[in-house]
Amino acid sequence: MDKFYTTPEIIGERIKKYLKQGKRFDNRKTEEFREILVETGVSKNAEGSARVKIGNTEVIVGIKMSVGTPYPDSPNKGNLMTTAELLPLSSPRFESGPPKFEAIELGRIIDRGVRESKFIEFEKLCIKEGEKVWTVFIDIYSINDDGNLLDAAGIGAIIALKNAKIPKYDSKKDIVVYGEWTDEKIPLSKNIPLSLTVHKIGESLLVDPTREEEDVSEVRVTIGSSKEFISSIQKGESASLETEEFSKILDLQERVWKDIFKKIEKHLK
Repeated sequence: MDKFYTTPEIIGERIKKYLKQGKRFDNRKTEEFREILVETGVSKNAEGSARVKIGNTEVIVGIKMSVGTPYPDSPNKGNLMTTAELLPLSSPRFESGPPKFEAIELGRIIDRGVRESKFIEFEKLCIKEGEKVWTVFIDIYSINDDGNLLDAAGIGAIIALKNAKIPKYDSKKDIVVYGEWTDEKIPLSKNIPLSLTVHKIGESLLVDPTREEEDVSEVRVTIGSSKEFISSIQKGESASLETEEFSKILDLQERVWKDIFKKIEKHLK
């Protein structure tokens, strides 16, 4: 990445110094999120959609559905595909063209959090075993990147899924009638997977980093969990974690999870 677009070293050192004192540049506590704003139904063409803002970070998540053949190892289950586009309009760090590592990683982490939680009841997306099933596409678009795109995308994905409707399917012509929807929603379980990311900077653990804080993060752990269980864990960055540190990350994620879930719960009903 071009050094021109990374956080200067002197600012990184100040961030670490402040965190040792329990302070952040925007006066938040280490386990405090920025304001979260959610808007649903932002796309007229998607089966479901959500716009999520966390501070100045903003993403749009859309759900599309199509009918196709199932995978050979799951002939009676629907499919899931998750992609992310980090648009140049959201940051000078992102370029047009084929997806770069950051976009691929973001899509895979969100996909894993949704898939492993069993949030989508894939068996109920089967139209004819071994021949026809619904495929659910989760499409993530960055609108503005001021840090923590991961959690914004994760929140957007579950809200968009929760609000999505299945389009009409003409079985005789074998076509999906896009623009016309049934009253059926995507079959979802009660285990709502909310993915939250904890970062380690120096000796400090924090959530919802700004772009500058994210630049100096040494370790990133994204945990997907519901009220019942943890369904996925993904570590990022090269530094290692001690067992005690990982235990603290789990405790921090659990506390923050309860707070964030309360803030977005009305959009999940």
